[in-house]
Amino acid sequence: MRLTSAIRAPRRAPLLQVAKSAIATVAAWLVAGWLIQGPPPVFAAIAALLVVQPSLNQSFAKAIERSVGVIVGVAIASGLGMVFGDATWVVLVAIIVALIVPWAARVTAGTANQVAISAVLVLALGATTPDYAVDRILETIIGAIIGMVVHIVMVPPVAVTPAHEAVDRVGEELARSLERLADALTTQQTRPQIEELMLTVRLLRPMVVDADEAIATARDSLSLNPRARRYRRELGEVEQLLALFGPIVTQTIGMTRAVYDHYDASLATEPAVLAIADQLRRAAHDIRLDLRRAPRSGGAEPTATIPALTAPLQLTAPSATNWIVVGSLMEDLRRIHDQLSEGNP
Repeated sequence: MRLTSAIRAPRRAPLLQVAKSAIATVAAWLVAGWLIQGPPPVFAAIAALLVVQPSLNQSFAKAIERSVGVIVGVAIASGLGMVFGDATWVVLVAIIVALIVPWAARVTAGTANQVAISAVLVLALGATTPDYAVDRILETIIGAIIGMVVHIVMVPPVAVTPAHEAVDRVGEELARSLERLADALTTQQTRPQIEELMLTVRLLRPMVVDADEAIATARDSLSLNPRARRYRRELGEVEQLLALFGPIVTQTIGMTRAVYDHYDASLATEPAVLAIADQLRRAAHDIRLDLRRAPRSGGAEPTATIPALTAPLQLTAPSATNWIVVGSLMEDLRRIHDQLSEGNP
């Protein structure tokens, strides 16, 4: 593994996220320093920095996680410091206790780390009086609140558009896969071409996974978001689209697999296969139609076009050479038809 891959992200965080983190950190330092006299307000600045997350839901969770971790960590350090003094070995004991207590309580990894870090900071700064402990807890709460306020005021991000784009990519690639399969059925193919067809259609599965993750991120970005109401319907439509496409992806891969396993040059002249290819192209049309029907924030009105996919075909018996592949294609085509019919009542 390259060293750079361990420290570099595939893409930069939005500049707005960086600006919010900087403003929240500076504001927390200034406000906490003004309200609470004493050491520099390190806890407030760290809390604000950690609280500003990509979504409000994550920020709220981080604020709770940070506050609870600091309270427990400061309590452990202050208790040990008041009992045993400021000897070096007390710091080591505090670290062990600060790791065991969260483990016993089964708290999250972030909270557990915060308990240990807070305990070490309190002892390292050399103040373990009750007043110091209370001040650090208040300081942390101030930083967390300021981080949340800055995040809310500076336009909380909504990740519905990336989710929509991810599902659009799935739908468009699914339509192209059906068209490629139709072309393969109507023109003679070499073995390398059939293998390429199979490898290409398999790329649909990771695309579906990416789209599902994008939807989960979008759903999280709407939690506690004051702008969520405007986007919930759009996200719901995006989720329905992916739910519609998922089974069709499975059937498309299955149809391609049937052709891959049983391909014969005579398929291109089989009347039943030619009819199936026509239906595959119609299915591709209807998938793109579903993409255009989905509502988009700030976009054009959904398209209202009649679906092109007809009722399942009634075919005569195929030749003895191709009856297996034709039967398999027909069954998957029937399932695609049923799936698209549910999406286009």
